[in-house]
Amino acid sequence: MICILGTGMAGFGAAYRLRQEGINNEICLYDKNSYIGGHTASFETDDGFIFDDGPHISFTEDKRIRELLADNVDQEYETVKAVVNNYWKGHWVKHPAQCNLHGLPEDLIVDVLDDFIDTREKSNGEITNYKEWLYAKFGETFAENFPMVYGKKYHTVDAENMDIDWLGPRLYQPDLKEVLAGALKPATPDVHYVDKFRYPTNHGFVNYLEKFKQLADIKLNHKVTSIDAKEKLVRFGNGKTVEYEEVISSIPLPELTTNIIEDVPEEVIEAGKKLACTSCIIVNVGIDRDDITDAIWTYFYDTDIIFTRLSFPYKMSPNTVPKGCGSIQAEIYFSDKYRPVDRKPEDCIEPVIADLKRCGLIKEDDKILHTNTLFIKYANVIFDLDRSQAVKTVHEYLDDIGIRYCGRYGDWGYIWTDQAFKSGENAAQKMIDSNTIVA
Repeated sequence: MICILGTGMAGFGAAYRLRQEGINNEICLYDKNSYIGGHTASFETDDGFIFDDGPHISFTEDKRIRELLADNVDQEYETVKAVVNNYWKGHWVKHPAQCNLHGLPEDLIVDVLDDFIDTREKSNGEITNYKEWLYAKFGETFAENFPMVYGKKYHTVDAENMDIDWLGPRLYQPDLKEVLAGALKPATPDVHYVDKFRYPTNHGFVNYLEKFKQLADIKLNHKVTSIDAKEKLVRFGNGKTVEYEEVISSIPLPELTTNIIEDVPEEVIEAGKKLACTSCIIVNVGIDRDDITDAIWTYFYDTDIIFTRLSFPYKMSPNTVPKGCGSIQAEIYFSDKYRPVDRKPEDCIEPVIADLKRCGLIKEDDKILHTNTLFIKYANVIFDLDRSQAVKTVHEYLDDIGIRYCGRYGDWGYIWTDQAFKSGENAAQKMIDSNTIVA
């Protein structure tokens, strides 16, 4: 039997590739939860709101993945323009802020421009961390007022303690002409790396996975408690034990190395403990109107505002809310390593609503129809300076004992939906290429 641990995008990606490659062996997907999806799960409330396990959209440029996901929802998806903005000290700023400075305080704009021009003339030498990268690309004034503040709220760690392996297209790097135009003009071209995205018309983001359920036998309420890699056994909290021919895991690496795999060498355990990630308290709010904002999501830089980012599920599909209603999803970040959780999720509802009113997104006479909270233990990988070597140590060990890994928390990377699916496919392909499967 081929054992796949996790029923998120990565787990189903692995099952899909195995079936596409003609593997007819028994394939079982196991999940600790009572539902499929992992972090792509969606939850429908009794009063008609749908909230995902954190904001999820599909903006892949991979035609194969686009078509596959579209087929999975019978071509019933919304195509949505990605309108993104920022909130900074009472100002609403188009995203990305570095080329949309118009309307901000004039002295701030002057200092940002002065720094930005100065960076064009400097030789910055070797860049060793995120703070140095920000200074080199944008100058100190912009870096310290915007991405360094937001980064601390989102990643929970100071910029000087982060590497830059995660950046990719995430921080747009404008030229001087773009920065000057954005300072002088209220309207600028859209340059965000997400232009449009797709979202299932019905049942939330998890609906993209529904048809994948036919690929394999799915066992829910199966929390892995131990893996014996020598005897090829997986044990579960419900008392069941299965023997596997091959195993693919999307379980977070720290869990695997410190709590699950038996007889792990001490240096691997220590490496696993160095891997850091954020946890997230999600506060979901439903209100009685659907004109809250034009944005799909908003970044918040103020440190005295409780949430780091807001997204608006009702803008992704009208079927995520009762007719005429709106919905807001607020994210609040913590981490065991840098900012431990210091409150219960339900204790965040009141301050979130207060800050939504303070920003003008909720009015005093709005009727709040629904609130709930989620706690996401593994939200985002933190790319601190410990990560690279620790991941290398753990991955080499897993390779040695024949445990395949995939997904955001198996690869321990900052990957999106399509990348997670392909990560699962790649893990399955490595298994196939190793010729260890007896068909």
